[in-house]
Amino acid sequence: MAGNMIIDSVTYLHKAYCEGKRILAEGANATMLDIDHGTYPMVTSSSCVIGGVMTGLGMPPQVVETTVGVVKAYTTRVGSGPFPTEQLNDIGETMQSVGQEIGVTSGRKRRCGWLDLNVVKYCHKLSGITSINITKLDVLTGIPELKICTHYTLDGQILDGEQPSTITELEKCIPVYITLPGWTEDLSGITEYSKLPENARKYCEKIEELLDIPVVWVGVGADREQTIKRF
Repeated sequence: MAGNMIIDSVTYLHKAYCEGKRILAEGANATMLDIDHGTYPMVTSSSCVIGGVMTGLGMPPQVVETTVGVVKAYTTRVGSGPFPTEQLNDIGETMQSVGQEIGVTSGRKRRCGWLDLNVVKYCHKLSGITSINITKLDVLTGIPELKICTHYTLDGQILDGEQPSTITELEKCIPVYITLPGWTEDLSGITEYSKLPENARKYCEKIEELLDIPVVWVGVGADREQTIKRF
């Protein structure tokens, strides 16, 4: 029976593409776990950047039309390794518990911290993100003030969309933040972007402004129906 499931996937996908069918490739791991460009040695064994579409599926690069960056409204990490925006306090614990941040494979709690746009900017360099899907915006509800890391400083040097070349240097990086007001309203039942609380919209739009990439989708819960399409 298993033999019936084995095919020449390169030919299968090429035929589908030539027939005008839509092909969706989903990255299973975050960019900073990429074996070549991630925070080595705290990485996985595969390519998590857009290049994984070519090496993993056997598709040529020119067929990629859209690259959606899936970005949590805050930043998480499983396991050890430097984490500049980590919050080892009530805020981090709230993100972990409300967001149910448990590693799918390992079962370990994910470490949580403020949204790190320096990492997202670096990911954009690697994968050419054309639009952003912000997920888990609802997890931030009730936090009075929200911070977004715009860049790092390292020994007086500004790192904006850059990652230091060693883990030792990354451990010394200091995140630079902007602060935005939070919101208290429940987001889970909202289905239109315009009906989100003003401060929730401002949070999303500040991310868009800082990245210069359109925020097209906003997640306000775990269900598929709780993803708002902005435009």
